[in-house]
Amino acid sequence: MKKIFVIDWILVFVFVLSAFSGIGLHIAGHGNSHEVWHNWAVFHVLTSFLFFVAAIFHITTHWGWYKGTIKNGLGKKSKITIVLSVVSLLVSVTGIILLGVNGANSDIGLLHYEIGIATIILCVGHILKRIHLLRKSLK
Repeated sequence: MKKIFVIDWILVFVFVLSAFSGIGLHIAGHGNSHEVWHNWAVFHVLTSFLFFVAAIFHITTHWGWYKGTIKNGLGKKSKITIVLSVVSLLVSVTGIILLGVNGANSDIGLLHYEIGIATIILCVGHILKRIHLLRKSLK
């Protein structure tokens, strides 16, 4: 299997873990157990860090696409992919900020959650559009 597809499959796997743990963390924040919330928070930070690292590798493998977009404009290129890139950057920045503040029930925590939901929706669309290529890579 080509390196690019190995990176893509890892990215899909850690995306699912990060999204699942983010939603679990949000739900746990409405409960009464700080320990449960803390466990979800640790799991989410770890899986999101793995997602962040995998996303960096993914972006570097597609760096030519980004350079072409900057040099030649969007043209027929996917505007949704650009939006996904910007939203992913925002969710990463707000997540990093949350490492330095008490994120539970904070305004920045809620903003991170809302941007995270948008990121999940865009990522699912991004994956579904390319799922045939991912499946073909397994053959």
